[in-house]
Amino acid sequence: MADLATEATVDPANWSCPAPLRDQGVVVMGHGGGGALSAELMDQVFAPAYGNPVLAALTDSAVLQLGGARLAFSTDSYVVRPLFFPGGCLGDLAVNGTVNDLAMSGARPAYLSTAFVLEEGVGLDVVARIARAVGTAAEAAGVTVATGDTKVVESGHGDGVYVTTAGVGLVPDGVDIRPQRARPGDAVIVSGPIGLHGVAVMSVREGLEFGVEIASDTAPLAGLVAAMLGVTPDLHVLRDPTRGGLGASLNEIARASGTGVRLTERAVPVPDEVANACGFLGLDPFYVANEGRLVAFVPREHADAVLAAMRAHPQGAGAALIGECVAEHPGMVTVATGLGGTRVLDLPLGEQLPRIC
Repeated sequence: MADLATEATVDPANWSCPAPLRDQGVVVMGHGGGGALSAELMDQVFAPAYGNPVLAALTDSAVLQLGGARLAFSTDSYVVRPLFFPGGCLGDLAVNGTVNDLAMSGARPAYLSTAFVLEEGVGLDVVARIARAVGTAAEAAGVTVATGDTKVVESGHGDGVYVTTAGVGLVPDGVDIRPQRARPGDAVIVSGPIGLHGVAVMSVREGLEFGVEIASDTAPLAGLVAAMLGVTPDLHVLRDPTRGGLGASLNEIARASGTGVRLTERAVPVPDEVANACGFLGLDPFYVANEGRLVAFVPREHADAVLAAMRAHPQGAGAALIGECVAEHPGMVTVATGLGGTRVLDLPLGEQLPRIC
């Protein structure tokens, strides 16, 4: 009871669980969830195999110097189930996901490649519908699908259609956006309501009805980023909180920069339908995936102007200032709750809902 009486003096940096991390001998679904298991997979398997300074940055897209130009380069695979969901499908998700990864480096996306893995027996009408969605989404995002590949696997060895996209874009001079640049005093801004994509996919996958249709937020964000850069090129960090949601993204930024993050729970825009669905299912909206949102760390002197520019753009109309970067509790994210307490928003172990992208 004495500890509760002195709550104000407790250092959240000392809050930890003594249980060791897992020692997995096989791949489990959590390895693809964007949380602690994904980080272990990278640290223990891929980083030792590929280790190089470019990969070590662990950004959404790599920024490369090539022929006098600064290029952003990214690749991602999409295995969402089901293939079609309210607000989108596998095709536009594959385009928007890679376009957004490029945009999180401040790049202007230019070209994409697509690789389709088709399962024997899938309907050609399904493949055509997804291909058309890829073309429509690429046109909307202002990118060209320049090359691609197709493979077919035997029936029972796939799940209909998988798509891998890679993309390249140009990074403007003077732009240096990466998680290591977060600084105490930075404002933390999210571009709109969170949790819509994950709940939309879950609702159709599990046949759940919440009294209102919840549509995915999947959308290209390069135009929004350009509007933000129009205010100042000195954006410190951008991240699209996909797998693992906002909670995973903020933890990754805090750990990469060696700073702390402090959020105000009531400032985070969680739609009522998402809150109700998560409450019913026992999920935390902070860990639910998004596909058309970004979180930004912005120097405080530019925060108001950047926030205004975001709200003037269609993809940032619901933008909100949700917290700040702090020197206290480095590498950790804390949340001031609506009841006046504080909780740690830790890196999730795996993923509340797999196969959402």
